[in-house]
Parts: sequence; C-alpha cells; structure tokens
Amino acid sequence: MNNIILFLNELKINNNRTWFADNKSWYDKVRLEFEQFAAKLIVEISKFDEDIKNVDVKDCVFRIYRDTRFANDKTPYKTHFGVYIASAGGRKSKRAGYYLHLDPDGSFLGSGVWCPEPNVLKALRQSVYDNIEEFNSIRFNPSFEQYFTSFLDNDKLKTVPRGFPKDFEFAELLKLKHYLVDYKLSPEMLNSDDLLNQITHVFSLAHPFNSFLNYTVDEVE
Repeated sequence: MNNIILFLNELKINNNRTWFADNKSWYDKVRLEFEQFAAKLIVEISKFDEDIKNVDVKDCVFRIYRDTRFANDKTPYKTHFGVYIASAGGRKSKRAGYYLHLDPDGSFLGSGVWCPEPNVLKALRQSVYDNIEEFNSIRFNPSFEQYFTSFLDNDKLKTVPRGFPKDFEFAELLKLKHYLVDYKLSPEMLNSDDLLNQITHVFSLAHPFNSFLNYTVDEVE
C-alpha cells in the first residue's frame, strides 16, 4: 500500500487539475493496484459470504473525482481510495457490506449499513428491538468486540424514536441513523505482507452482523 498512500499524500498537497494531469500515469498505476487488491479481497470474502461471489470490483470501487457542484470545498479530487464490497450494486448497494478506506490521515475498515432510507432504517430499528438477544450475541461476541467496539453515531437522535418504549434497556441502539461499525488500520498493518489475510479475518468476524442487517434490508427492498 506504500505507493498508494504516497500518491494520496502528494494529491492532498497538490489537489488541482494541473498536477493531476501531469501525474495521470501515476494515478492509473495506483488505481490499478487498488483494484487488484480489492478483487483479491472479493475472492476471499466470498469464501465465507456467498452473496459476494458474483460481485464485480468495477462496481465496488469509488471514483476519485469529487462532485463539487453544491460543495463549499471545490478541490476536484478525493484524497482517499474506497471500495464498498456488497451484492446488489457494489458501492450503490443498499445492503450491508464491507468497506475499505485508504487515507494518509487514517485508513479503516467498515461494515454494516450507512445512511439507510427512512423505511429501511425504521425496519432495522424494529428488527434490533424485536431480536435484541440475537443482536447482542453478535455485537458482544469477544471476537467481534476485539475489532468493533462501537457504532457510528453521527446524526444520532436525542430521544428514542416514536413507537418504541423509552425505558428499553438498549434504547441507544434505536437512536442510531446508521448501523455501521469500523476498525482503524494501523501503519504496521498497512505495511504488512499479510494485509489481505488480516483484512479478510476482520471482515469474516463482521459477517454475522451484516447477515443480521441484510435479513431486514432484503425484506423491505
């Protein structure tokens, strides 16, 4: 990953079209390296998650070009590489999947559902409430907790959503707007020759979590 991180570091310093055009061949090389790694990751994930078997890497890797039409930040390029490995659309999928984020300022793995549509979010909250014992058995599993210790709580509700008892023991779970967990990648892990296997291992522990969420997502969709 060193060459990819080095490119992203330089892009962060020189985030303009002139520099990017002058270094397009470098970008093409690191993008190909990233896509090849992502393709291998898809193969490994499909060994424990059959839904991933027919996923195409081209559908999963995010574009580096930013949409600046309505943004205050007009820099033209993202300064990270990302791939969302999920069935039914890859990066556009509504299903829970596996996300790899490479960034000089902090790389991480993510798993779950980010920003689901209101009807899906409502159904996921209901599923967590109705099946709290099963959900807790997944998130409190020692192997899972070794890597994933909390949920993304951006935009979290201040009160328990309507329709659920306010005295529910795990009410904080119902306030979430994303059912997503992440794990920060250390520089040592990124530089490891065994990176692919290490990432695969972490994602394998997140598989039961994704399966729980996708049961509901598929029912709604």
